[in-house]
Amino acid sequence: MNNVKISSIFLLFIVFGGCNFSKEKNNSETISTIKKEDKTAIPRSLSKEFKDYWYNGTAELTSYLLLQERYGEIRQGTAVTIFVAEDFLPDAQVKANNTSEENISVLKLNQMKNFNTGIYPYSIMSSTFSPIANTGHPLKVSNGVQEWCGQVYMQLNNRDNFEIESHSYFEGEADQKLSLPKTWLENEIWNLIRINPEELPTGDVMIIPSFEYLRLRHKEIKQHNAFASLKQGDSITIYTLNYPDIQRQLMIFFNSAFPYEIEKWEEVNAADQNDTLRLKTTATKIKRIRSIYWNQNSNEFAHLRDSLGL
Repeated sequence: MNNVKISSIFLLFIVFGGCNFSKEKNNSETISTIKKEDKTAIPRSLSKEFKDYWYNGTAELTSYLLLQERYGEIRQGTAVTIFVAEDFLPDAQVKANNTSEENISVLKLNQMKNFNTGIYPYSIMSSTFSPIANTGHPLKVSNGVQEWCGQVYMQLNNRDNFEIESHSYFEGEADQKLSLPKTWLENEIWNLIRINPEELPTGDVMIIPSFEYLRLRHKEIKQHNAFASLKQGDSITIYTLNYPDIQRQLMIFFNSAFPYEIEKWEEVNAADQNDTLRLKTTATKIKRIRSIYWNQNSNEFAHLRDSLGL
């Protein structure tokens, strides 16, 4: 996976899916094009295989057994990734409910984590919206963490720069607004794997760590130097990010063949101040299904959670 094949032809896409779509919406064709693309963006050439998988009106749901490090101990829980292609409004940077030539086709990842720390639970959600038609950084990234002490929220909007807002109940973090130059985002790696692993950055890169990491570890929002590597196997490919200055490593294990499903990931961070042991967070696949989950919100569909092992 060394060279990226680039087509000079600008592509139109048929896009389905997204929460709260009506049945009529699911059965209609939505034409998405990019009107206000990044000046550095390059059109992608999408195969029929890609379109058949991502534009078939369903989302990909995968459940994982989660072993999450928190406060120097491993906590058992669950994680879920929801990948779906949908139409996005480029200015408001939210999901589009109506067909329009102004819409942009994006691959959305909603990543959920749930685990308990002693008596109280944690709920973590990260969302990333990456353009499909053209290369380029995500249009939007957000992360929220809720637990019994309080909650924190962080959002990035990709405009002339990365415009970031962060809100926290912790002293010293409270309400922040900042503008950063565009660079790689750890959050975008997941979508890039699913769109085209050949575009993954390798070697020495400047990258902003995941929003979940920044908030759970109370780190300054900024880019860090990391070394990225891609090890391709016959069945599984491993993408690794190593951050020397913050002692963080992320490893994502995904299928080597399209559609590059993510089977597992591992994460190791610097030990807490009062603990010299570096514990590993792991998430291992339980079950994967295709679903129109936004239309399956009545009690009759509760059994589908059992099919995901949740």
